[in-house]
Amino acid sequence: MKTIKIAGVPEHFNLPWHLAIQNNAFNNAGIDLKWTDVPEGTGKMCEMLRDGTTDMAVILTEGIIKDIVAGNSSKIVQIYVESPLIWGIHVAANSKYQTVQDLQNTKIAISRLGSGSQLMAYVNADNQGWTTDNLTFEIVNNIDGAVAALTNKSADYFMWERFMTKPLVDAGIFRKIADCPTPWPCFVIAVRNEIIESDASPITTILEIINATTSTFKNTDNIESILAQKYNLKQTDTNEWLALTQWSQSQLSEETLNKIQNQLFDIGIIDKKGIFASMIAG
Repeated sequence: MKTIKIAGVPEHFNLPWHLAIQNNAFNNAGIDLKWTDVPEGTGKMCEMLRDGTTDMAVILTEGIIKDIVAGNSSKIVQIYVESPLIWGIHVAANSKYQTVQDLQNTKIAISRLGSGSQLMAYVNADNQGWTTDNLTFEIVNNIDGAVAALTNKSADYFMWERFMTKPLVDAGIFRKIADCPTPWPCFVIAVRNEIIESDASPITTILEIINATTSTFKNTDNIESILAQKYNLKQTDTNEWLALTQWSQSQLSEETLNKIQNQLFDIGIIDKKGIFASMIAG
């Protein structure tokens, strides 16, 4: 039995992994896949890949590209979710801010430096035509920290996947004032180079299993109610999310990588661009 450690956020996107683990799909293929939930998100998972705490990560595309360019010795082995991630821009329910334009020059709650919540703040600022060199941040670690920061006004707004924050909006804790979709496929699977170079066959098997799972995921019996119960969502929300979400079984193309890097470079998230062969597993 080959042990492989994998990390991902505790969100609805990763339910296919948990279903495959519960069904012993990996064990039956001779792989002990050890999953770790990482509520802190992409910035933390980049650290875990760097220090060997995890072998693989299901991770935001922009975050891992930024970190590989910065020296993370990992490669992208596949797109996991092809569709954009829809980031909700949230303020406290009683906040004085009513529109995205009101948020210029205010403080942004982020999970960690290098996290998707930070990188998408730059994307949103660029979309609004704001200068991006004076954005200010409050590190809150996770969504609970964001609730505290917006409530006590140590930060003014918080960007997070809109369906996972919907229960906080419904409860009158957050108020969503806009959406900001990623202009690229939202999740990829990254693997440490050491794992790929020592023996890539378990990774190939893992990808085959998860691809078989995601390709039929939407046809799973009662999947809408399973998602609603597990992630504290309304079934109307899970129905909408399923309709918007498209998993992938393909590798990231050089054209798409270059498009993403060009955008990240233009808004100052990266200061150089990586080479396709050093970032994408063949």
